[in-house]
Amino acid sequence: MSFLVCLFILVIVVQISYYGLLFSQFSFAKEETKSNEKPFVSILIACRNEAKNLQKNLPIILDSDYPNFEIILVDDASSDDTFSCMQDFQKENKNLKIIQIPKTATYNGNKKNAITQAIAQAEHEHLLFTDADCIPQSNSWISEMAAHFTTNKQLVLGYGAYKKNRGWLNKLIRFETLFTAWQYFSYAKVGKPYMGVGRNIAYTKSLFEKEKGFESHQTIRSGDDDLFVNQVGTKDNTAFCWQSESFTVSEPKTSLSAWLKQKRRHITTANSYKSIHQLLLGVFYISQLLFMGLAFVLLILNYEVKTVLILIVLRYIIYFISFIPASKKLKENDLVLWAPFLELFLIVLQMRIFITNLWEKPKEW
Repeated sequence: MSFLVCLFILVIVVQISYYGLLFSQFSFAKEETKSNEKPFVSILIACRNEAKNLQKNLPIILDSDYPNFEIILVDDASSDDTFSCMQDFQKENKNLKIIQIPKTATYNGNKKNAITQAIAQAEHEHLLFTDADCIPQSNSWISEMAAHFTTNKQLVLGYGAYKKNRGWLNKLIRFETLFTAWQYFSYAKVGKPYMGVGRNIAYTKSLFEKEKGFESHQTIRSGDDDLFVNQVGTKDNTAFCWQSESFTVSEPKTSLSAWLKQKRRHITTANSYKSIHQLLLGVFYISQLLFMGLAFVLLILNYEVKTVLILIVLRYIIYFISFIPASKKLKENDLVLWAPFLELFLIVLQMRIFITNLWEKPKEW
Protein backbone atom coordinates (compact mmCIF):
# COMPACT_ATOMS: atom_id res chain seq x y z
CA MET A 1 0.00 0.00 0.00
CA SER A 2 1.49 3.34 -1.06
CA PHE A 3 2.31 6.23 1.28
CA LEU A 4 -0.40 8.39 -0.32
CA VAL A 5 -3.07 5.77 0.32
CA CYS A 6 -1.93 5.39 3.95
CA LEU A 7 -2.03 9.16 4.34
CA PHE A 8 -5.51 9.22 2.80
CA ILE A 9 -6.71 6.59 5.29
CA LEU A 10 -5.38 8.73 8.15
CA VAL A 11 -7.18 11.77 6.76
CA ILE A 12 -10.43 9.81 6.50
CA VAL A 13 -10.08 8.73 10.14
CA VAL A 14 -9.61 12.37 11.19
CA GLN A 15 -12.59 13.52 9.11
CA ILE A 16 -14.85 10.79 10.46
CA SER A 17 -13.77 11.67 14.00
CA TYR A 18 -14.81 15.30 13.52
CA TYR A 19 -18.10 14.62 11.71
CA GLY A 20 -19.08 11.48 13.58
CA LEU A 21 -17.94 12.34 17.10
CA LEU A 22 -17.64 16.13 17.45
CA PHE A 23 -20.10 17.76 15.05
CA SER A 24 -22.73 15.15 15.73
CA GLN A 25 -22.95 16.55 19.26
CA PHE A 26 -25.08 19.38 17.90
CA SER A 27 -26.71 17.32 15.17
CA PHE A 28 -28.33 15.00 17.69
CA ALA A 29 -28.56 17.38 20.64
CA LYS A 30 -31.85 17.66 22.46
CA GLU A 31 -33.35 21.00 23.37
CA GLU A 32 -31.75 22.47 26.47
CA THR A 33 -33.86 23.22 29.52
CA LYS A 34 -35.35 26.70 29.34
CA SER A 35 -36.39 29.04 32.11
CA ASN A 36 -39.97 30.30 32.38
CA GLU A 37 -38.79 33.59 33.81
CA LYS A 38 -38.75 36.72 31.67
CA PRO A 39 -35.91 38.89 32.95
CA PHE A 40 -35.52 42.51 31.93
CA VAL A 41 -33.41 42.63 28.78
CA SER A 42 -31.34 45.37 27.16
CA ILE A 43 -31.02 45.02 23.38
CA LEU A 44 -27.85 46.65 22.04
CA ILE A 45 -27.25 47.63 18.42
CA ALA A 46 -24.11 49.41 17.22
CA CYS A 47 -24.78 51.29 13.99
CA ARG A 48 -22.62 52.96 11.41
CA ASN A 49 -24.33 54.45 8.36
CA GLU A 50 -27.41 52.32 8.99
CA ALA A 51 -30.25 54.82 8.51
CA LYS A 52 -32.01 52.76 5.84
CA ASN A 53 -31.68 49.50 7.76
CA LEU A 54 -32.96 51.12 10.97
CA GLN A 55 -36.03 52.49 9.22
CA LYS A 56 -36.79 49.06 7.81
CA ASN A 57 -35.81 46.72 10.65
CA LEU A 58 -36.11 48.54 13.97
CA PRO A 59 -39.96 48.58 13.97
CA ILE A 60 -39.88 44.75 13.84
CA ILE A 61 -37.69 44.57 16.95
CA LEU A 62 -39.80 47.17 18.74
CA ASP A 63 -42.86 45.01 18.05
CA SER A 64 -41.36 42.00 19.87
CA ASP A 65 -43.68 40.00 22.09
CA TYR A 66 -41.77 40.53 25.32
CA PRO A 67 -42.87 42.49 28.38
CA ASN A 68 -39.61 43.93 29.69
CA PHE A 69 -37.00 45.28 27.33
CA GLU A 70 -35.15 48.41 26.34
CA ILE A 71 -33.21 49.10 23.15
CA ILE A 72 -29.94 51.01 23.09
CA LEU A 73 -28.77 52.30 19.73
CA VAL A 74 -25.26 53.64 19.21
CA ASP A 75 -24.44 55.87 16.26
CA ASP A 76 -20.78 55.00 15.75
CA ALA A 77 -19.34 57.88 13.72
CA SER A 78 -21.92 57.71 10.93
CA SER A 79 -21.78 60.05 7.95
CA ASP A 80 -25.43 59.57 6.90
CA ASP A 81 -28.74 60.27 8.68
CA THR A 82 -28.36 57.46 11.20
CA PHE A 83 -28.56 59.66 14.30
CA SER A 84 -31.53 61.72 13.13
CA CYS A 85 -33.30 58.45 12.30
CA MET A 86 -32.61 57.27 15.85
CA GLN A 87 -34.01 60.51 17.24
CA ASP A 88 -37.23 60.05 15.28
CA PHE A 89 -37.70 56.57 16.74
CA GLN A 90 -36.89 57.76 20.23
CA LYS A 91 -39.71 60.33 20.12
CA GLU A 92 -42.23 57.50 19.67
CA ASN A 93 -40.67 54.86 21.95
CA LYS A 94 -39.97 55.44 25.62
CA ASN A 95 -37.93 52.22 25.89
CA LEU A 96 -35.38 53.46 23.34
CA LYS A 97 -32.06 55.07 24.26
CA ILE A 98 -29.61 56.56 21.78
CA ILE A 99 -25.91 57.35 21.99
CA GLN A 100 -23.94 59.36 19.46
CA ILE A 101 -20.20 58.96 18.97
CA PRO A 102 -19.20 61.72 16.52
CA LYS A 103 -16.81 61.15 13.67
CA THR A 104 -13.62 63.16 14.12
CA ALA A 105 -10.21 63.48 12.54
CA THR A 106 -8.93 60.77 14.89
CA TYR A 107 -12.05 58.60 15.25
CA ASN A 108 -13.70 56.81 12.35
CA GLY A 109 -15.72 54.16 14.14
CA ASN A 110 -14.86 51.21 16.38
CA LYS A 111 -17.54 48.65 17.09
CA LYS A 112 -15.98 47.45 20.34
CA ASN A 113 -15.93 51.00 21.65
CA ALA A 114 -19.56 51.49 20.59
CA ILE A 115 -20.68 48.29 22.30
CA THR A 116 -18.75 49.14 25.47
CA GLN A 117 -20.49 52.52 25.70
CA ALA A 118 -23.87 50.88 25.12
CA ILE A 119 -23.26 48.32 27.88
CA ALA A 120 -22.32 51.12 30.26
CA GLN A 121 -25.71 52.74 29.59
CA ALA A 122 -27.71 49.50 29.82
CA GLU A 123 -30.11 49.41 32.77
CA HIS A 124 -30.52 45.64 32.80
CA GLU A 125 -28.27 42.69 33.64
CA HIS A 126 -29.22 40.60 30.60
CA LEU A 127 -27.86 41.92 27.31
CA LEU A 128 -28.96 40.81 23.84
CA PHE A 129 -27.02 41.87 20.74
CA THR A 130 -27.83 42.11 17.06
CA ASP A 131 -26.96 44.30 14.06
CA ALA A 132 -28.97 46.96 12.30
CA ASP A 133 -29.23 44.87 9.14
CA CYS A 134 -30.81 41.96 11.03
CA ILE A 135 -34.42 41.18 11.85
CA PRO A 136 -35.77 38.53 14.24
CA GLN A 137 -37.20 35.42 12.63
CA SER A 138 -40.22 35.79 14.95
CA ASN A 139 -41.55 38.16 17.60
CA SER A 140 -40.48 35.55 20.17
CA TRP A 141 -36.79 36.21 19.53
CA ILE A 142 -36.17 37.94 22.87
CA SER A 143 -38.18 35.32 24.78
CA GLU A 144 -36.30 32.40 23.24
CA MET A 145 -32.83 33.85 23.80
CA ALA A 146 -33.58 35.13 27.31
CA ALA A 147 -35.07 31.77 28.34
CA HIS A 148 -31.60 30.20 28.16
CA PHE A 149 -30.21 32.43 30.89
CA THR A 150 -29.95 30.69 34.25
CA THR A 151 -27.97 31.32 37.42
CA ASN A 152 -24.97 29.61 35.81
CA LYS A 153 -25.57 30.22 32.10
CA GLN A 154 -24.44 33.78 31.47
CA LEU A 155 -23.59 33.47 27.76
CA VAL A 156 -26.11 32.41 25.11
CA LEU A 157 -25.06 31.64 21.52
CA GLY A 158 -27.70 32.12 18.84
CA TYR A 159 -27.94 31.59 15.09
CA GLY A 160 -27.71 34.47 12.65
CA ALA A 161 -29.12 33.23 9.36
CA TYR A 162 -29.07 34.84 5.93
CA LYS A 163 -32.11 35.37 3.77
CA LYS A 164 -32.74 32.74 1.11
CA ASN A 165 -32.43 34.19 -2.37
CA ARG A 166 -31.76 32.70 -5.77
CA GLY A 167 -28.30 32.02 -7.06
CA TRP A 168 -25.15 30.06 -6.33
CA LEU A 169 -23.57 32.83 -4.22
CA ASN A 170 -26.56 32.87 -1.89
CA LYS A 171 -26.24 29.12 -1.39
CA LEU A 172 -22.52 29.46 -0.70
CA ILE A 173 -23.03 32.23 1.88
CA ARG A 174 -25.77 30.29 3.67
CA PHE A 175 -23.73 27.09 3.56
CA GLU A 176 -20.71 28.79 5.12
CA THR A 177 -22.95 30.31 7.80
CA LEU A 178 -24.58 26.95 8.49
CA PHE A 179 -21.24 25.13 8.56
CA THR A 180 -19.74 27.67 10.98
CA ALA A 181 -22.75 27.45 13.31
CA TRP A 182 -22.65 23.66 13.14
CA GLN A 183 -19.09 23.87 14.45
CA TYR A 184 -19.48 26.48 17.18
CA PHE A 185 -22.67 24.90 18.53
CA SER A 186 -20.90 21.51 18.62
CA TYR A 187 -17.85 22.89 20.40
CA ALA A 188 -20.14 24.58 22.93
CA LYS A 189 -21.99 21.30 23.42
CA VAL A 190 -18.78 19.49 24.40
CA GLY A 191 -17.75 22.33 26.72
CA LYS A 192 -15.27 24.09 24.44
CA PRO A 193 -17.11 27.22 23.19
CA TYR A 194 -14.89 29.19 20.86
CA MET A 195 -17.06 31.74 19.04
CA GLY A 196 -20.47 33.24 18.46
CA VAL A 197 -21.89 35.79 16.03
CA GLY A 198 -22.70 39.40 16.87
CA ARG A 199 -25.90 39.15 14.83
CA ASN A 200 -27.41 37.04 17.60
CA ILE A 201 -25.69 36.65 20.95
CA ALA A 202 -26.53 37.38 24.57
CA TYR A 203 -24.57 37.66 27.80
CA THR A 204 -24.81 39.29 31.18
CA LYS A 205 -23.46 42.67 32.13
CA SER A 206 -21.77 41.08 35.14
CA LEU A 207 -19.84 38.66 32.91
CA PHE A 208 -18.70 41.50 30.64
CA GLU A 209 -17.51 43.58 33.58
CA LYS A 210 -15.90 40.64 35.40
CA GLU A 211 -13.83 39.76 32.31
CA LYS A 212 -12.96 43.44 31.74
CA GLY A 213 -14.88 43.58 28.48
CA PHE A 214 -12.79 43.62 25.33
CA GLU A 215 -9.62 44.75 27.10
CA SER A 216 -7.55 41.68 26.17
CA HIS A 217 -8.20 42.17 22.44
CA GLN A 218 -9.06 45.86 22.22
CA THR A 219 -6.34 46.50 19.63
CA ILE A 220 -7.94 44.03 17.20
CA ARG A 221 -10.58 45.79 15.14
CA SER A 222 -12.98 42.86 14.87
CA GLY A 223 -13.83 40.13 17.37
CA ASP A 224 -16.46 41.78 19.55
CA ASP A 225 -18.33 38.49 19.23
CA ASP A 226 -16.01 35.53 18.60
CA LEU A 227 -13.01 36.75 20.59
CA PHE A 228 -15.22 37.64 23.54
CA VAL A 229 -16.76 34.15 23.51
CA ASN A 230 -13.31 32.62 23.11
CA GLN A 231 -12.12 34.65 26.08
CA VAL A 232 -14.98 34.05 28.54
CA GLY A 233 -16.90 30.97 27.34
CA THR A 234 -16.74 27.82 29.48
CA LYS A 235 -18.57 24.53 29.80
CA ASP A 236 -20.51 25.84 32.77
CA ASN A 237 -21.45 29.37 31.70
CA THR A 238 -22.40 28.86 28.03
CA ALA A 239 -25.74 27.84 26.54
CA PHE A 240 -26.81 27.69 22.89
CA CYS A 241 -30.19 28.39 21.35
CA TRP A 242 -31.16 26.81 18.03
CA GLN A 243 -34.96 27.02 17.99
CA SER A 244 -36.07 28.70 14.76
CA GLU A 245 -38.04 31.35 16.69
CA SER A 246 -34.71 32.57 18.09
CA PHE A 247 -33.00 33.15 14.73
CA THR A 248 -32.13 36.51 13.29
CA VAL A 249 -32.06 36.98 9.51
CA SER A 250 -29.82 39.30 7.48
CA GLU A 251 -29.59 40.28 3.85
CA PRO A 252 -26.56 38.48 2.36
CA LYS A 253 -23.94 40.10 0.16
CA THR A 254 -24.83 40.13 -3.51
CA SER A 255 -21.32 40.01 -4.98
CA LEU A 256 -18.52 37.54 -4.39
CA SER A 257 -15.95 40.31 -3.87
CA ALA A 258 -18.05 41.96 -1.13
CA TRP A 259 -18.54 38.65 0.65
CA LEU A 260 -14.83 37.78 0.41
CA LYS A 261 -13.98 41.18 1.91
CA GLN A 262 -16.34 40.44 4.81
CA LYS A 263 -14.84 36.97 5.37
CA ARG A 264 -11.30 38.34 5.20
CA ARG A 265 -12.13 40.57 8.16
CA HIS A 266 -13.76 37.75 10.11
CA ILE A 267 -10.91 35.29 9.66
CA THR A 268 -8.26 37.67 11.06
CA THR A 269 -9.46 36.97 14.60
CA ALA A 270 -8.65 33.23 14.45
CA ASN A 271 -4.98 33.88 15.29
CA SER A 272 -6.12 35.21 18.66
CA TYR A 273 -8.14 32.14 19.64
CA LYS A 274 -6.97 29.93 22.49
CA SER A 275 -4.29 27.45 21.44
CA ILE A 276 -6.59 24.43 21.82
CA HIS A 277 -9.14 25.98 19.48
CA GLN A 278 -6.51 26.97 16.93
CA LEU A 279 -5.21 23.39 17.00
CA LEU A 280 -8.62 21.73 16.63
CA LEU A 281 -9.80 24.11 13.92
CA GLY A 282 -6.47 23.91 12.10
CA VAL A 283 -6.38 20.12 12.08
CA PHE A 284 -9.92 20.00 10.75
CA TYR A 285 -9.26 22.44 7.91
CA ILE A 286 -6.03 20.69 6.92
CA SER A 287 -7.86 17.36 6.90
CA GLN A 288 -10.51 18.86 4.61
CA LEU A 289 -7.85 20.18 2.26
CA LEU A 290 -5.98 16.87 2.23
CA PHE A 291 -9.17 14.89 1.71
CA MET A 292 -10.07 16.84 -1.42
CA GLY A 293 -6.52 16.97 -2.75
CA LEU A 294 -5.58 13.35 -2.11
CA ALA A 295 -8.89 12.01 -3.43
CA PHE A 296 -8.29 13.87 -6.69
CA VAL A 297 -4.63 12.81 -7.00
CA LEU A 298 -5.23 9.15 -6.14
CA LEU A 299 -8.10 8.81 -8.59
CA ILE A 300 -6.17 10.57 -11.35
CA LEU A 301 -3.12 8.36 -10.75
CA ASN A 302 -5.31 5.28 -10.58
CA TYR A 303 -3.88 4.21 -7.18
CA GLU A 304 -5.97 1.51 -5.51
CA VAL A 305 -9.13 3.06 -6.91
CA LYS A 306 -11.49 0.60 -5.23
CA THR A 307 -10.05 1.30 -1.76
CA VAL A 308 -10.08 5.05 -2.37
CA LEU A 309 -13.69 5.04 -3.56
CA ILE A 310 -14.79 3.00 -0.54
CA LEU A 311 -13.10 5.49 1.76
CA ILE A 312 -14.68 8.45 -0.03
CA VAL A 313 -18.14 6.90 0.20
CA LEU A 314 -17.61 6.08 3.88
CA ARG A 315 -16.57 9.66 4.61
CA TYR A 316 -19.65 11.08 2.89
CA ILE A 317 -21.98 8.64 4.64
CA ILE A 318 -20.74 9.81 8.04
CA TYR A 319 -20.77 13.41 6.81
CA PHE A 320 -24.41 13.32 5.71
CA ILE A 321 -25.55 11.36 8.78
CA SER A 322 -24.34 14.31 10.85
CA PHE A 323 -24.97 17.16 8.40
CA ILE A 324 -28.61 16.45 7.54
CA PRO A 325 -30.05 16.77 11.09
CA ALA A 326 -27.91 19.88 11.69
CA SER A 327 -29.21 21.50 8.51
CA LYS A 328 -32.79 20.64 9.49
CA LYS A 329 -32.36 22.20 12.93
CA LEU A 330 -31.10 25.42 11.41
CA LYS A 331 -33.73 25.36 8.62
CA GLU A 332 -31.15 25.12 5.84
CA ASN A 333 -32.03 21.63 4.59
CA ASP A 334 -32.40 22.87 1.01
CA LEU A 335 -28.58 22.95 0.94
CA VAL A 336 -28.12 19.22 1.58
CA LEU A 337 -27.92 18.10 -2.06
CA TRP A 338 -25.51 20.92 -2.88
CA ALA A 339 -23.30 20.35 0.16
CA PRO A 340 -20.41 18.40 -1.48
CA PHE A 341 -19.97 21.05 -4.19
CA LEU A 342 -20.37 23.97 -1.78
CA GLU A 343 -17.89 22.40 0.61
CA LEU A 344 -15.27 22.05 -2.12
CA PHE A 345 -15.79 25.63 -3.31
CA LEU A 346 -15.65 26.95 0.25
CA ILE A 347 -12.37 25.16 1.01
CA VAL A 348 -10.75 26.75 -2.05
CA LEU A 349 -12.04 30.22 -1.15
CA GLN A 350 -10.88 29.89 2.45
CA MET A 351 -7.39 29.07 1.20
CA ARG A 352 -7.51 32.15 -1.02
CA ILE A 353 -8.62 34.33 1.93
CA PHE A 354 -5.86 32.94 4.14
CA ILE A 355 -3.16 33.62 1.55
CA THR A 356 -4.50 37.13 0.80
CA ASN A 357 -4.54 38.01 4.49
CA LEU A 358 -0.88 37.05 4.79
CA TRP A 359 -0.05 39.96 2.52
CA GLU A 360 -2.62 42.54 3.55
CA LYS A 361 -4.75 42.81 6.69
CA PRO A 362 -8.28 44.24 6.29
CA LYS A 363 -8.78 47.39 8.35
CA GLU A 364 -12.50 48.14 8.36
CA TRP A 365 -15.09 46.50 10.63
